[in-house]
Amino acid sequence: MKPARTLFALVAGLWLSAVGRDLGDVWIDATQLPALNIATSVEVLDRDGALLRAYTVADGRWRMAVDPAQVDPTFIAALLAYEDQRFYDHAGVDPRALLRAMGQAVRNGRILSGGSTITMQVARLLENSGTGAVDGKLRQIRVALALERRLTKPQILKLYLLLAPYGGNLEGIRAATLSYFGKEPRRLTPAEVALLVAIPQSPETRRPDRSPGQAALARNRVIARALRDKIIDAEQARAATSEPVLAQRRPFPTLAPHMSDRARNLDPSAQTVHLTVDKSLQIALEELAANVVQGQGDRLQVAMVVADHQSGEILASVGSAAFRGDARQGFIDMTTALRSPGSTLKPLVYGLAFDQGLAHPETLIDDRPTDFSGYRPQNFDRQYRGEIRIREALQLSLNIPVVALTEALGPPRLLQALDKAGVKFALPNGQPGLAIALGGIGVSLHDMVQLYATIARGGVPLTLISQAGEVRAQSQRVLQATSAWQVSDIMAGLAPPPGAPESRLAYKTGTSYGHRDAWAIGFDGQHVIGIWMGRPDGTPVPGAFGADLAAPVLFQAFARLKPTLTPQPAAPPETLLLANNQLPQPLQRFRARNAAFAAAPDAPQMTFPPDNGEVELLNGALLAKVRGGTAPFTWLANGLPVLIATQDRDVLLPHLGRGFLTLSVIDASGRSSRVSVRLR
Repeated sequence: MKPARTLFALVAGLWLSAVGRDLGDVWIDATQLPALNIATSVEVLDRDGALLRAYTVADGRWRMAVDPAQVDPTFIAALLAYEDQRFYDHAGVDPRALLRAMGQAVRNGRILSGGSTITMQVARLLENSGTGAVDGKLRQIRVALALERRLTKPQILKLYLLLAPYGGNLEGIRAATLSYFGKEPRRLTPAEVALLVAIPQSPETRRPDRSPGQAALARNRVIARALRDKIIDAEQARAATSEPVLAQRRPFPTLAPHMSDRARNLDPSAQTVHLTVDKSLQIALEELAANVVQGQGDRLQVAMVVADHQSGEILASVGSAAFRGDARQGFIDMTTALRSPGSTLKPLVYGLAFDQGLAHPETLIDDRPTDFSGYRPQNFDRQYRGEIRIREALQLSLNIPVVALTEALGPPRLLQALDKAGVKFALPNGQPGLAIALGGIGVSLHDMVQLYATIARGGVPLTLISQAGEVRAQSQRVLQATSAWQVSDIMAGLAPPPGAPESRLAYKTGTSYGHRDAWAIGFDGQHVIGIWMGRPDGTPVPGAFGADLAAPVLFQAFARLKPTLTPQPAAPPETLLLANNQLPQPLQRFRARNAAFAAAPDAPQMTFPPDNGEVELLNGALLAKVRGGTAPFTWLANGLPVLIATQDRDVLLPHLGRGFLTLSVIDASGRSSRVSVRLR
């Protein structure tokens, strides 16, 4: 009978074991798992995949997406050796570890270790449950067994790397390395590895920023275990033990914050946003922006945009000197704010005039006080140069010539060109007037850079792009290649600001009415950079000029972009490279719309003093000059003869006194020219 009883007992045992196993399977399979789709921080990356900016998840925690392949293998090895040596062998629960933990608790009268596997810790982290209660431990065991059936080991390890607590609002290995070490977890020192293994066991008491002493003790225990398990050698262990524990958390990257916010708002569901920005350049320009406003009061602000005008990619965008809600209002993105462009629209006016055959760079144009149907603009310095070449008029940024050209073109043509270039604008009074040529319009720095990129590309427009894969819209040509090159060549002849290296950078500065905006925009053969400076609230900045304030920053920005400029392209074959006297007759002098009512070309014209100007006497005498007409000349002051029948065209008129004076000159044919001046 004994053999029969033995056989029966064996069969019964196997049956009970099978029933128990089946019941266990049913119990495990019925487990309701917590959500496994863990929210992670939205990340904005640069053109090479480097982190520019990250955002916390909904509860304010930093939880960065991570893959085990992105983590230093030494950390993985040390983690498993310290926390779960049989991770790849057990089914979620390690009976040997549990028995060891129970034995330690019985011998010492308290819990020294929980015997939890990596999978059990993931179960606890997923449900945010405690570690000490029996029912909590049983729940962790059940969830761990269920996780092992539904996930692979790499997937479970990935969850641990994502959820492990590192103190405060830091979760996961990437959040920890970025905050504590300022780097990704791809390469870690043995000391960093040990600290990162130790912190999750007691994240608040071992925070290196608050308890560096406790963190060091825990780290050194992990170092000793890693040495014992031959993960590191003795020399590495000595160096790691002597390495100090860093005591401060680093802020997460917030580079290109304004552009990052815009890109994120375009697709709120995107987990990763790829920008065309170059991280190293962005850092350099944000540092430059901070330096520029130092010592300039607490309200001056600066914005910058750098783009490759061949590809259309924005390489850097600085919306303000600091992303803060301070007196500078750094939270406002001044690259997209509508501001008055001052004189920076003038190159487009000249380019359109070249296109229409109204002028050539060597064409002569008058710079003298002019009444444009009630609109009487003045030059910025209130001085007038008389007849001057178009090239010089643009380089000197004179107002009278560009308004004359705008009148000849018609303001709607200028607005049409802006529209073709993709420039969004706002008209103060809703109607286009001649003042738009001098900045009487609202545009953004971003769009002005886009306009200058169009000129740099030979008049072919493009839409600047900020995100990888973004489609660049194409539109009709804005300027002919010859006109665009002529404008570029004129701007490239402008002298650099004091202290800047000599270069052929094509650039233009601008200052808006009331010194509210200072601009400088320029390009070489590949890149274009725009600088805006002013106050976001639109109040004046006393003494601010684009040439003095923004131009030096433009040249500094190019120096940070690259060591040498890319050469400008050669002139198109059809370009007329001629002196004034070689030009076709209609191009030698600009003729305004009212030219039919103007004096004959050979009539006398007083070139000095300027009409409505102020002139200082030279030893009590007034210098006067006349062009055209037929000698001899008679000069009159307030209708009284001062000098009669002189052959000279440049004369000194004595004994005129001070105050207001009407000066006239009459030639041999009785033709005359007259100006009103104030003598000082």
